[in-house]
Amino acid sequence: MSGPVAGMVGTLLENMSGKNEFSIFLNDDQRQKIIRSVFNAYYDNCPEQLVFDTSRIWCSRIALLSTLFPDAKIIACVRHISWVIDSIEQLVQKNVFQPSSIFNYLAGGTVYSRAEGVAGGDGMVGFAYNALKQAYYSNLSPGRLMLLQYESLVSDPQRCLTEVYDFIGEPDFKHDFENIMFDASEFDERSGTPGLHKIHPKISPNTRQTLLPPDLFQRFVNDSFWLDPSLLRKDVKVV
Repeated sequence: MSGPVAGMVGTLLENMSGKNEFSIFLNDDQRQKIIRSVFNAYYDNCPEQLVFDTSRIWCSRIALLSTLFPDAKIIACVRHISWVIDSIEQLVQKNVFQPSSIFNYLAGGTVYSRAEGVAGGDGMVGFAYNALKQAYYSNLSPGRLMLLQYESLVSDPQRCLTEVYDFIGEPDFKHDFENIMFDASEFDERSGTPGLHKIHPKISPNTRQTLLPPDLFQRFVNDSFWLDPSLLRKDVKVV
């Protein structure tokens, strides 16, 4: 699930900008200290020196992160876009009596309009995808960005997490991949999308037939740029 820090940072940045007349009382040094204070306050009760803050927004703010926290790194979890769209449609068709917040609780639409909505530049998938590309091709990405593929994770989770620990400079840790527990049922119910964040207790590949019409599925097949050797960067790790 996405944490609240990225949203709070975005709101502060907007309200400290020229859109408000009081911005003349703020300089960039003050803005930086105020933004940093959000992280400090939110994680004030966290005894650990290392935290994982989750949000699809961070890839679009890699420059801000590198300024605030020079040692910060981004682990971007990626999957074939067609299957991401399919997973969302699976939930929609499963929960036929609860319109989802993903689509502003609108009960109408088709699989095509829903796919276009989430894949658009402001959509849940489209924004994250464009932010990822921005970060991937940024001159700040070497050493700061890692792409972790869903297909690799479910096929060989221990190898993938060993790569993650190596990337963040932490000792490896042996996980129990058959007893994973996480569910945010209250949040999902309120969002009209039961099961959105529920995970299976065992990590393993899951083969299924897509619900998307063939032409819609094919529309996103070539969007997984991390699978194209001609587009890969040697200085950004893809696992």
